[in-house]
Amino acid sequence: MTGTEPAVSRIDTSRPHPARVYDWFLGGKDNYPVDEELGRRIAALQGDAPRHAGANRRFMERATRAVVRETGIRQFLDIGSGIPTEPNLHQIAQSVVPDARVVYVDNDPIVLAHAAALLRGTPEGVTEYVQADAREPERILEQAASVLDLDRPVALSLIALLHFIADTDGAHHLVDTLVGALAPGSCLVLSAMTADFDPENVRRGIEAYTASGVTLVARSHAEVGRLFNGLDLLEPGIVSLSHWRPTTGDEDADNDEPVSLYGAVGLKH
Repeated sequence: MTGTEPAVSRIDTSRPHPARVYDWFLGGKDNYPVDEELGRRIAALQGDAPRHAGANRRFMERATRAVVRETGIRQFLDIGSGIPTEPNLHQIAQSVVPDARVVYVDNDPIVLAHAAALLRGTPEGVTEYVQADAREPERILEQAASVLDLDRPVALSLIALLHFIADTDGAHHLVDTLVGALAPGSCLVLSAMTADFDPENVRRGIEAYTASGVTLVARSHAEVGRLFNGLDLLEPGIVSLSHWRPTTGDEDADNDEPVSLYGAVGLKH
């Protein structure tokens, strides 16, 4: 695992962090009262917020399996990975191809604190963690290159990340820089919040996050589409996460109601 000084001393518990709020939604215990407070406030405004978090997790699982099986990609760069919650991306990928190489990236010290204990992969594969801010794509690429061969295809995973980065704060620069650095045959796996399905509830959620000092951005179908410029989308394209290839017995397959996040997988040629 990568890292410099001990992370625990640098954890900021005075304000909520998206990774820890997400952990609370998923029923995890790696969060603080300030994160739980915001999570409860969001859940009070949007009763289905925990379902949205679960749908996002299940999308990651289905998309990762699809990438491994349909593209042959064996390398993964997961930015904004969050607090490890099983099954993790590397567990899914390495269960299909044991030699998969995975690099996780996040900027919350609590994620680093848990990464060393939880992100253990197969003997054949590699699982590493880089502490970096998503707004520093060049630095991410430089560090990831010590683990991943960027001359070969990589699956770039931006799961529930970009709604915390506004366009004016570099969201498109982030995507363009990262995708631009990847070899042909690579892919982008992305999920992002939208207000297309439930605008009033999403508006209230954005206000709650903003009041706690956290940026939150909802994007339309067309705006999410622009993040995939130049890429070929796997079927079914850009759809609500719960409608992206739900499998039999999957909670999403049993509920036709869309969740307020779009998801898609795009291939680079």
